[in-house]
Amino acid sequence: MKYFLLILTIAAFASIILGFTLNVDYSEKLIGFGVSGLFLIVFPLFAYRQWKNKDPKDYMLTKENLDKMRENQKRE
Repeated sequence: MKYFLLILTIAAFASIILGFTLNVDYSEKLIGFGVSGLFLIVFPLFAYRQWKNKDPKDYMLTKENLDKMRENQKRE
């Protein structure tokens, strides 16, 4: 999955760069496909890969987490 994301990212950036540098009729489409590929395909897959084995409750501001943060600040 890591290499698949890397290849998709490189392909999207290459499409954007080629769209800006080439002077062809479909250069705006290249830019559009590159940008939409980044935001509709690459970013969701990257976010899924990063959050796959994590518990969202660890990152929510609950009373228990706020108490832990206050306790850690008192220690420092």
